[in-house]
Amino acid sequence: MVSMKLVVVGGVAGGASAAARVRRLDAKAEIVILERGEHVSYSNCALPYYLSGTVADSDDLILMSPKSFQAQHQIEARTNSEVISIDRENKQVLVRDGRSGREYTESYDKLVLSPGAKPILPGSISGIDKEQVFTVRNVTDICALKSCLDKPDVKTVAVVGGGFIGIEIAENLVKDGKEVTLIEALDQILIPFDYDMVQILHKELDDHGVSLHLSSTVTAIEDGCVRVEKDGKEYTAPADAVVMAVGVTPETELARAAGLEIGDSGGMKVNHNYQTSDPDIYAVGDGIEIFRKLTHDHGRLALAGPAQWQARAAADHICGKAVRRKGYIGSSCLRVFDQNAASTGLNEREALKAGYSCDSVMVFPNDKLALMPDSHYMAFKLTFEVPTGLILGAQAIGRGETDKRIDVIAAMITMGASLEDVKELELCYSPVYSTAKDVVNQAALVGLNILEENFRQVHVDQVRSLVEQGACIVDVREPGEYKRGHLKGSINIPLSQLSDRMDEIPRDIPVYLHCRSSQRSYYAICRMQGNGYRNLFNISGSFLGISLYEYYNDKMMGREPILTQYNFN
Repeated sequence: MVSMKLVVVGGVAGGASAAARVRRLDAKAEIVILERGEHVSYSNCALPYYLSGTVADSDDLILMSPKSFQAQHQIEARTNSEVISIDRENKQVLVRDGRSGREYTESYDKLVLSPGAKPILPGSISGIDKEQVFTVRNVTDICALKSCLDKPDVKTVAVVGGGFIGIEIAENLVKDGKEVTLIEALDQILIPFDYDMVQILHKELDDHGVSLHLSSTVTAIEDGCVRVEKDGKEYTAPADAVVMAVGVTPETELARAAGLEIGDSGGMKVNHNYQTSDPDIYAVGDGIEIFRKLTHDHGRLALAGPAQWQARAAADHICGKAVRRKGYIGSSCLRVFDQNAASTGLNEREALKAGYSCDSVMVFPNDKLALMPDSHYMAFKLTFEVPTGLILGAQAIGRGETDKRIDVIAAMITMGASLEDVKELELCYSPVYSTAKDVVNQAALVGLNILEENFRQVHVDQVRSLVEQGACIVDVREPGEYKRGHLKGSINIPLSQLSDRMDEIPRDIPVYLHCRSSQRSYYAICRMQGNGYRNLFNISGSFLGISLYEYYNDKMMGREPILTQYNFN
């Protein structure tokens, strides 16, 4: 006996997960998935890795076939089946078979919409419809792009858009031996990261041969090149193929035509049970707007993890189980060649925009014990509310396990934690995995020092103006370190010589101290404050942070360096 008929529009993370969850809760339900494309369940996050051969066979991208859905879950999954309208009054959908063109109706008791989001193709770009222009949304798309790239005359590729998909596509194209140009309209890639942090990734792309064009827009696509505009000037970049990755927009046409409510962000509006304005129609995934925990508003979050949680919650409510919805903070990670990058919550820019009184700290501790041969710095930025110390967000970039550290902060944010909660958080330690005082502990301790006004700081983006103004900057690194590169006009008084040379440092003007990573300069400030100095500032991020921040900006803008030599170690 059938207890209920569920129809799911769209597969992949949202739709397929909702269908499978309902089956686990209701063994008698009739469940039908209607998927417009050729594949009902595939790893869309892994699509770029097929280009480089990291995923060797496109069939490996497909997670479940209609046959396996039927065999394992008794779910009927129909591909090439596009839902073209919803009849809410009669509770049925009109379906078009993509193979035969035949149209038919399918009834439902409950309907789940998981249409996803479609790539944006700006109509203002001349030649956007050329055959060498590609988007990446599904397995069919990535196979078409790969087929083009495998042609011997395709050597140069332009990737338009510096979001997650654009960066992953660019990396895998380079690994495939292509000459890659990456064009981004904003002044940085990857907007979850603050401008000071993302410079590390700009440098990483540059180090691996990606021609990065920021604050630039594509105006036309021609045979063999794209036309690019920057600061009112136009130039061309080589492009035998073009990948458009400028962003996505929710697929809401079906919902709009059915009279379902659309939110201010452009996604389908849903309640805490993921019901649309029609209580028998649910919606999940990239096509909806979600409640954001930290900003207390609604926005869109195109990530696979949240889509699966939404699908589970919607399925639970359909089957009569209670749903508890906490809101989303937005956690993500990616690899950019040799750097791992991760973020969670609000970056500093977003926190200020949301109206928070906030500050941040940037630290560069080692990701594991320095004695280990693969030890490396990890750039870590922690943003917190002033004066409560409430943790608002974090970003980490390095060769080590940045995702592990950001996952810790994500858990803390979800629980409403402050800097005090994190400073002595007990985390696993072994020399091959971390340091005894982990990156996250160190960042919280520095944050508390700033919050409690134990010392003052200036951020890395303020250093250039200090150098140009002739500010008193004291470098407390050892002489050999100073010789290998230093801020122009800085004074070298190593920490080991500070007690004997403290009188060389003026007391009547602001003094800015730094070392390699801000730790030794902090020690120096503590000692100097104990000797009556009051007008002291630590440079957040110190010489390593300054080098990483200034390098690509100097190269991109062609400006005079403020460093005698960059140092990235």
